[in-house]
Amino acid sequence: MSKEQIKDLIERHLPEAGLVDTALKGVQLFRVTDAVPCVPAVYEPTVVAILSGTKEAVLDGEHHMYDSDKYLLCPMTLPVEAGTPRASKADPLLGVVITLNPRVMRELTLEIETAAGVIRQARAGAQSALALAAWDDGFTQALLRLLELLDHPVDLEVLGQGRLRELSYSVLTGEAGAAARRAFGVGNEIARTIEYLSTHLNEQVTIDDMAEHVGMSRAVFHRRFKEATTLSPIQFVKSMRLNNAAMKIAEGKTVSEAAWDVGYQSSSQFSREFRRMYGQSPRQWSNTTQVSERLN
Repeated sequence: MSKEQIKDLIERHLPEAGLVDTALKGVQLFRVTDAVPCVPAVYEPTVVAILSGTKEAVLDGEHHMYDSDKYLLCPMTLPVEAGTPRASKADPLLGVVITLNPRVMRELTLEIETAAGVIRQARAGAQSALALAAWDDGFTQALLRLLELLDHPVDLEVLGQGRLRELSYSVLTGEAGAAARRAFGVGNEIARTIEYLSTHLNEQVTIDDMAEHVGMSRAVFHRRFKEATTLSPIQFVKSMRLNNAAMKIAEGKTVSEAAWDVGYQSSSQFSREFRRMYGQSPRQWSNTTQVSERLN
């Protein structure tokens, strides 16, 4: 019943297709009525919950399809491809995006681990950078309580941050909790590196710079980075730059402006790497991509 209440609430606040910010900072509602193939995007630390339809996210060739049975956790900034391959007017994609506050997530992770008496151990094995989790009662109720505030402006102003904290807690204690705690807990060096990279995309940052930033040797950093993201540091930086550039071009920037904004000093190198990744030149991308048709 709670899911139906959430769906009705979203439909009421968003009767037409689109992606809209709500009065709750960091909470967006979306409705998609046309099938959209996967296109380059950059996911910030977020939770994406679907109430009807199916959404897709692709990271390093691995496809993650999710619907109203599973929500998506992206615990760190990642270069992905995202699309809505099955959306239609008869069966629209309907959902909500919640941006996670890294400070709140770190505080909650520390509190949870302290309360549980957790002794952190060295991590082993490859981990998925994107995580899918079942809608348990805690998450469902927290999301409903959060979105109900949209109908009550005074309650929203007073209780909004508390309800967002409750939603974050439900993620940390749910099926995707281990992935979230790895990203936001003690020893979250890779997430901190990605946060640093995201704000220095237009600078020439080397692997040695990244390793030094978190106090690791180059070899250990390279291994830990690939375990956390599935990409090597160099692949990650290149994907972040090219995805950001593709989004900027789709939004109306010229090819040269987009290339310069993400740190390319050679337009020919940018064009070569862009074509290698997306199968078409930046100019062809500019001519065929319309931002109104995309949902990142």
